[in-house]
Amino acid sequence: QVQLVESGGGLVQAGGSLNLSCAASGRTFSSYTVGWFRQAPGKEREFVALSSWGGEKTDYVDSVKDRFTIYRDNAKNTVYLRMNSLKPEDTAVYYCAAGLAKSRRPEVYNYWGQGTQVTVSS
Repeated sequence: QVQLVESGGGLVQAGGSLNLSCAASGRTFSSYTVGWFRQAPGKEREFVALSSWGGEKTDYVDSVKDRFTIYRDNAKNTVYLRMNSLKPEDTAVYYCAAGLAKSRRPEVYNYWGQGTQVTVSS
């Protein structure tokens, strides 16, 4: 199995930046897609970004394009989400997930972290 642990969330003013980390252990990630999702109170989980393990394919939801960047440090077995120009509507619990499919659908991902809270004040 794969174990994922997110970190890096916090409180930031609108326009600021945060760097989220997803540290992986267990099975190799060589064949896995890793995605970031978020869930605000009273709302369903929403796709944010994904990356193939080698980074050849990335995908972003329209609302974060040109502001967020997903990238990997394979030596550290860690996936990051760099979030710039944060907006209040980005406020949510952010989760990383791993699966075999390159998909925006959360139900196809098999492994999930515990989540990290991101709060953006206006």
